[in-house]
Amino acid sequence: MNQKLKAALIGCGGMGMTHNLSLKALSEEMDVEVVAIADCRREFLEKGAAVWPDARTYETGMELLEKETPDFVHICLPSYLHAEHAIVAMRRGCHVFVEKPVCLSAQDCDRLLAAERETGVKVMVGQVLRSFPEYQYLKKVYEEGSLGELKSLVMRRLSGRVKWGFENWFQDEKKSGGVVLDLHIHDLDFLRYMMGEPDSFEVKASAYDTGMINHIAASYEYGKAFVTAEALWDESPALVFEPSFRAGFREGTLSFNGTKTPGLALFKKNGEIEYPDLQAEQMHNTSMGINISDLGPYYLEIRYFIECIRQNREVELAPLAEGVKSVLLGLEELAAARRYVAGK
Repeated sequence: MNQKLKAALIGCGGMGMTHNLSLKALSEEMDVEVVAIADCRREFLEKGAAVWPDARTYETGMELLEKETPDFVHICLPSYLHAEHAIVAMRRGCHVFVEKPVCLSAQDCDRLLAAERETGVKVMVGQVLRSFPEYQYLKKVYEEGSLGELKSLVMRRLSGRVKWGFENWFQDEKKSGGVVLDLHIHDLDFLRYMMGEPDSFEVKASAYDTGMINHIAASYEYGKAFVTAEALWDESPALVFEPSFRAGFREGTLSFNGTKTPGLALFKKNGEIEYPDLQAEQMHNTSMGINISDLGPYYLEIRYFIECIRQNREVELAPLAEGVKSVLLGLEELAAARRYVAGK
């Protein structure tokens, strides 16, 4: 019989509670439990601990890592705190699931990879689009060629100005990476996952009055395919979050809009419309306080990570090396966006 795996959760905000509730659901089918939780905000810590009444609680993640030795740790802190906590956790011998972006600088990318090599623990990055059924379906169609050659792909991720977050960290580009490393990184990571590294790219962008980039449109060269990805943090916080893609193949177009039901449709060349049956995990919960209501993809990626630990398998879905490559491409795009804005 497998020994129960012990997990720790650092950060009980919106994303932290997404992980927390996913872990709770997984505990009903796998031998896993959260034994320790940390958050510097008492009300969030209490909310997180209510899911696991027997878990020990800490005000900081570093205190938790000093006093606890769980099998694995989930790091759901503001992005600028990811690297330090992940490195400490690795050196404590813990497997690590760290939210995206894994870090915000090339130097931290190097430090994280070095710690992974030194410790030999498993590290996975929360690039969750790799676990979304709609995006997996797109990748499958692309790889199998069931609709013929890909001619064009447009990806969009639009949101209102982000007003939630501890001490308004989203609005500090040094802490969040802005719209590029916080929001756009989802699509650029998935493009890399599906199509590999682009031959080249061009960027157009705009910025808030503060100077922080809030809108980016990137065009990529991928052989014959025309590929673009747009991300926006609007001036208004009222704009409803809308993720979407439109993939034009020779024999039809796949269109996805996360605000619609069903979200995914196939417009065939002969004029027929089909709605692929994805058999997706649906776990609706609106208690996280952010723009996520379906736990399904998060549940799936976390289950995958736990299975890698349990079976001592390499993390292949979203390993640290992939998270690092997406950050490095994001940093290149951010630099290009700043140059574009400065030249206007």
